[in-house]
Amino acid sequence: MIDSAKIELRNLSVKDYKELKISMVESYEAMPNEYWSEREIKNLIKKFPDGQFCIIINEKIAGCALSIIVDYDKYDDSHTYETITGGENFSTHTKNGDVISGSDVLSCIHS
Repeated sequence: MIDSAKIELRNLSVKDYKELKISMVESYEAMPNEYWSEREIKNLIKKFPDGQFCIIINEKIAGCALSIIVDYDKYDDSHTYETITGGENFSTHTKNGDVISGSDVLSCIHS
């Protein structure tokens, strides 16, 4: 029951990957094998730990929000996802950037 659920928002950690993968696979059911690898999540957490969040419902990951900070002057308004994320390796992240860019948001309440 969601009314009496224990809900927590916290930063994502590498140890969350196994459970996060379950949520990603369920969320991207129409796109098999299109989920973040453990290496990519580790890289993202290493580069910007304060920008990675997960929602926990009843002690299970129900979703997450992943982000990086970029210097927007280096991109135009018609940039691609591939460009803004540095080919999904997040090499575009910079602490001195001026825009937070969402890399992914997913939600999935799994049983």
